[in-house]
Amino acid sequence: MKQLMSFIRKEFHHILRDKPTIMILLMMPIIQILLFGFALSTEVKNTNVVVLTPQSDVETQRIINRVNASDYFDVVGMVHNSSEIDNAFRDGKAQLAMVFENNFSDNLKHNGVAHVQLIADASDANTAKTFTFYATNIILNSQRDLTAQQSSGGIIQPEVKMLYNPQMKSAFNFVPGVLGMIMMLICAMMTSVSIVREKEMGTMEVLLVSPMHPIYTILSKITPYFLLSLVNFTTIILLSVFVLKVPIMGSLLSLIAVSVLFIFVALSMGLFISTITSSQLVALLIAGMGMMLPATLLSGMIYPVENMPFVLRLLSDIVPARWYIAAVKDIMIKGLSIGDVMNEVGVLVFMAVFFVTISLKKFKVRLE
Repeated sequence: MKQLMSFIRKEFHHILRDKPTIMILLMMPIIQILLFGFALSTEVKNTNVVVLTPQSDVETQRIINRVNASDYFDVVGMVHNSSEIDNAFRDGKAQLAMVFENNFSDNLKHNGVAHVQLIADASDANTAKTFTFYATNIILNSQRDLTAQQSSGGIIQPEVKMLYNPQMKSAFNFVPGVLGMIMMLICAMMTSVSIVREKEMGTMEVLLVSPMHPIYTILSKITPYFLLSLVNFTTIILLSVFVLKVPIMGSLLSLIAVSVLFIFVALSMGLFISTITSSQLVALLIAGMGMMLPATLLSGMIYPVENMPFVLRLLSDIVPARWYIAAVKDIMIKGLSIGDVMNEVGVLVFMAVFFVTISLKKFKVRLE
């Protein structure tokens, strides 16, 4: 029994000496329950709405106020024509537009029928279905209340129009997400593990003392994963266009440029992980918990970022996949140019410079 207890104590000492691993193992359930508890939500909240109404009357204002009072919508402004609606969608300032017809209140009272059009950004098909359903119900509830008050109310007919994805294909949504996930998987995780593997096997010292400069050694390790990522990018795009029938509405060169930039960001993240870890297990845990899980839950690939609590929305800002997926959707689905996604490009450039700078400063040319 004493021998058993001594071996148990020895194992505890081994585990407790490996502080990075023990911290990851203890923090993993906490992070997972918080992410899955708050990020995974089928509700769609905080949808930005713009309103186009030729005449502001009592009935239109009542519907607008009711939509704005809902937890699901925020009326962010009034527009005067359809081009302003397009600009709001292109700039990401709105996901839904409510367009009231001319003489809405008069038509409702005298003709018995009035129309309101709901124009939705359907680049995320599932989200668009949800918030247009919410908006339709709010309008119909307004009609029922009006009928109850006046005992002879008219009929309000909502008409839904889906932009960018009129057929509501789910492939339009998951293709950008798959692109982001593949790049992260191959570039960040595999790069970090391949370099750490050299440390564990004791061959990194041999590479570093070779006549070749250390920076070329690192480049030789990451170049194959860069080329593999380009192959996978090409494969996914070809399958998306010719098999899934997802068109590239914008410039193919812009899409390639943003993708190459994201690959570079992922490679620099893998290099950063390799500089702060000394074992493949720790590298995989950091890459999995620190990148793959947030890239899945906090990037907007599956669940809209707008639905998340404020703290998680802030946390999603440091997830590179969020900016890449948003840029791919804008270029590939909405048909925007690279000039329209300069905000996303700027964030990715900053992340690339940050991780490369930190990695080069922390990279050791001699192993202890």
